[in-house]
Amino acid sequence: MYYFAYGSNMDWSQMQRRCLTSQFVCVARLPDYRFAIARHSRLRNCGTANIFQETGCEVWGIVYDVSDRDFLTLDGFEDGYRREKVIVYDRNDGHHPMEVLAYIAAREDGVPLPNPEYKRLILAGARHWRLPPDYCAMLERIEVANLY
Repeated sequence: MYYFAYGSNMDWSQMQRRCLTSQFVCVARLPDYRFAIARHSRLRNCGTANIFQETGCEVWGIVYDVSDRDFLTLDGFEDGYRREKVIVYDRNDGHHPMEVLAYIAAREDGVPLPNPEYKRLILAGARHWRLPPDYCAMLERIEVANLY
């Protein structure tokens, strides 16, 4: 099954540790959704990425081919998120939709800032897979919690 990663699972080394058999498929665009740090992760104890429907916006991420077994592993890391089917478009072929699964959580209020390591993972993934420069710039502007 295809999985669309838009947060820390864009980081290839993290994804390989979590899902040993996962394979990169493509960089993809999810139209009419907006990226936000809008989920309080109990596992990381910080704010984490989420996506919401919003006309005219787009979220960029990575499509991986993930086995059923690896999805069960991912479920353990994606505490509070649910798998939802969404339609994405390969960066190199914007005309043929791909149905994929993405983890999406309910909106939360009072979400803390992400920690620096979480932001580093998102940016490392975005740079590794060469997401569009303006999208990377948006990710670079994410504020992080001061841990000192």
